[in-house]
Amino acid sequence: MTRTAGAGAAVTPRLIRKETRGDLPMLVCLAVLVLVVTALCAWAPALAGRQEDRALRQRVDAAQAHVPLISLSTTAEVFNTDPPAVDMATLLGSGRTLAEHLGGPAAHRLTYAGGGSYDYNQASLTSPLPPGPADTSTKLAISYLPSARTHLRYVSGHAPADRTPLGTAPQIGLSQATARALGVRSGSRLTLEFTRTPEVQSAPPRAVLLVSGIYRTVATADGFWTGRETLDQPLRYPQERSAGTVLAVRGLVGLDAADLLAGAGVAGPRVTWEMRADLSGAALDQARALTGPLSRYSADLSAALCLGGDWITGDISCQVGGQATGSLLVADSLTPLLAAFTAQDHQARALAAFAVDALAAVGLATSAVAVRLLLRRRQAHLRLQRARGASTARLVLLRCAVAWPVVLIAALLGWAAGRALAPTGASGSPQPVPAALAAAVVALTVPLMTWLAVREPRRPGRLRRSRRNITVGRRVVLESTVLLAATAGVVALRSQGPDGILGAVPVLVALAVVLVLLRIYPLVLRVVLRQARRGRGAVGFIGAARAAHDAPATGLALFVLVLTLGTAVFGGLVQRTISDGLATGAAWSTGADASAVAAGTVPPAGTTTTAPGTPTATGIRTALQHLHSLDLVGQADGAVISSVAVITVDPRQLAAIAPKSPLAHALLSGLATAPGTLTGPSATLPSFLSPGLRASEHTGGFTSTVLAHGQPRVSLIIEPAGTLTAAELRDPLLGPVTALIPAGTPMLITTAGAEDLMPQQSSGSTVLLLKGDSPATAGPAALRSAAAGALGPLARISVRSQTLSALRADGLTQGIGTIYTAASILAALSGLLALALELTLTSHERGRTTSYLRTLGLGGKEAGAVHFLQLLPLAVASAMGGTLLGLLEPRLMAGTLDLRQFTGGPAQPALRTDYSLTLALAAGVTALILAAAATETVLARRRRLGAVLRLT
Repeated sequence: MTRTAGAGAAVTPRLIRKETRGDLPMLVCLAVLVLVVTALCAWAPALAGRQEDRALRQRVDAAQAHVPLISLSTTAEVFNTDPPAVDMATLLGSGRTLAEHLGGPAAHRLTYAGGGSYDYNQASLTSPLPPGPADTSTKLAISYLPSARTHLRYVSGHAPADRTPLGTAPQIGLSQATARALGVRSGSRLTLEFTRTPEVQSAPPRAVLLVSGIYRTVATADGFWTGRETLDQPLRYPQERSAGTVLAVRGLVGLDAADLLAGAGVAGPRVTWEMRADLSGAALDQARALTGPLSRYSADLSAALCLGGDWITGDISCQVGGQATGSLLVADSLTPLLAAFTAQDHQARALAAFAVDALAAVGLATSAVAVRLLLRRRQAHLRLQRARGASTARLVLLRCAVAWPVVLIAALLGWAAGRALAPTGASGSPQPVPAALAAAVVALTVPLMTWLAVREPRRPGRLRRSRRNITVGRRVVLESTVLLAATAGVVALRSQGPDGILGAVPVLVALAVVLVLLRIYPLVLRVVLRQARRGRGAVGFIGAARAAHDAPATGLALFVLVLTLGTAVFGGLVQRTISDGLATGAAWSTGADASAVAAGTVPPAGTTTTAPGTPTATGIRTALQHLHSLDLVGQADGAVISSVAVITVDPRQLAAIAPKSPLAHALLSGLATAPGTLTGPSATLPSFLSPGLRASEHTGGFTSTVLAHGQPRVSLIIEPAGTLTAAELRDPLLGPVTALIPAGTPMLITTAGAEDLMPQQSSGSTVLLLKGDSPATAGPAALRSAAAGALGPLARISVRSQTLSALRADGLTQGIGTIYTAASILAALSGLLALALELTLTSHERGRTTSYLRTLGLGGKEAGAVHFLQLLPLAVASAMGGTLLGLLEPRLMAGTLDLRQFTGGPAQPALRTDYSLTLALAAGVTALILAAAATETVLARRRRLGAVLRLT
């Protein structure tokens, strides 16, 4: 072949501009795809980081509302000198200096909340004596707690003075319940006997305190009273090693009480400084930056403030604010909180990776369709250039010279736009590597597909059959590789859990599903063809034949549609599962419409005159649960089981607030007979046991010796009435009370009649479940008022509706929903574009077929039917494949989808398919393809005879 002039000329700017004008529609399409992908790489990570920061701040704020996340404590060194060798005001004011020792930027993330506090161990109250014969001794613990002043109100007298006049006794404030239990009032004097310091004091030091005022607590929503309930309510427990009951109380003193007690020789108090974590802005990055310094904080403080240990006692001597103290201890609750959040965030990132990888695959597949259509539109031009002598390399270079600048400019513009829209000050940052990789893949698609389109075909001949065998073999190898890779990915995902690499497994599974569909639905079409041959009309046969002929060519469009639909179905399943799981988690957290938890055994006010389960005057039903801890002894083998959680309930109350509860039904039938009246030294308690406790004693029951307040010792005989099943252990009625029990603790449930036999313990708790009988009584305000009236202002109250709202507002939960919604919308738009391009790519062949048939006398309606029949298999295969993929993926990865971290509750939430969304998506894909067929039919009808003849 003779080359024409200019066939081998260089690629000039003029030639590039000429080619660009011809490729302009497809280049615009490529530019939009690259721009969107690179913009997402710059914008989405920052947005996700801001959502993670918000979620972490929510958890930190919720935790700090109850207890400080970071605290420092030490023991003040006290010497019996005059004046005493301690200046408590200076010592307590040194907290800010201690925070600065954290070092570097981390110190700015800790906020020191005012002055510190101090506490003394329990001292014996020698005067006045307990007013009743039931209490044989009294223990009084005193504390200086300045933050308590805004949480209580004095009803008699005044708060303890921080500056006591010289020569007067330290002042103390007591709660109304404590003053009543001690039989004192404002102006009374308390004589305390403290523990002596070994080898320093020969006798226990004594001190006299003046009761300056009586206070009552004020209910607050900040969780201040959590763990401080003894400031309001006294506690009674059996005397160790002797008969009798100890009355344990606690009071508040002023700032200089430690100075005055030091003059009396009382050993130094435990001093505590509380600090708050201030995670504003990039909270996740700041928290991670804190963990390292916090792990070394105690050692750094010791190195900076401590001189070494006493060679006799081994005690470390430190100097804080010029005051001698013991060693400094750091209590860090932020690091465990961050570890738990990191695990949840890792799961959220894994779920997000499935959607992001699917979106990336859809975008790249769409770009491949766009390049393919570009080359098809220029096919005649490429053939002409090839016939004039242009080499394959020159044609590939020319296409690259046209497309690569467009891709580069679109990538830069997309990156700039994404950076401009990305939120600043968040933990997430733009990802340039994925953006560059996506742009490079799109850019390399152009030369690869151009080379495949313009390369010189091999000479036909005797090797045609072997070439066909080689092609079939390559296809078999390729499909087998994809299937094996998808299987290996699923196995690795189930065994190792999700990570950055295994996030692409759903894409491999989608590709495997498409390959299976491409193998199956041509076989189905052949069956349809056999049936169509037997019919009289030619429309069905022709439509099925064309669909079978076009099946391999529509593989890329089928992949895009299946992956897009599968991702949307998968996202709908995840969001539906989380949404239903949130309701279950809220029900588990509160047990009923609301719950209230109080420390100790608290008899609810106003419930003694109502029958079990009967609604109160406010129309609210209540059920009471008391939690105790006992040591049990097996009757058969005598083995001791320590710290068994004992829950006392009235089954009728539980059945009244939850009639359909499996736990209430089991307890109502198994504990119908209440324990008999105590007539001797023992009492039998029918009980339901946890599986672990029942397994430790297969044949008999258990015994335990207890000493209740004001009663002689009693031997309890635990008689098993049944074993709690898994469904009963997961019953929401047990949620609030089991939250107070450490994981793995043996547990038993017995009737409320055993409550009078149980001793009051420091580890005991009271749980009140509340259920409103009408919408008015089920409101948060009514439930909170009823709970506070029953258990007092210090009860921790949770309302199910408010808990559910808080769970739904969680940053990670909302982030997952946002990612899947956005990814599904973008994938749908990309899939729509790919479908439009693919149909445009194959429309010429369908138009030619229709034109041939029209010249042979086929009518307009029959031509439209052929259009529908040609595209109907693609629509059905896409809808079925996408739905199958969306339903199959979460089941294949069920072991790795730990959605309980987002929902709460005792068990992994069951996967729930959003069938309405699935049907809507499948119908939408089918309608979209059929709408394209209708459009082509309308266009075909408008062609005149000349256009029809030209197509033929």
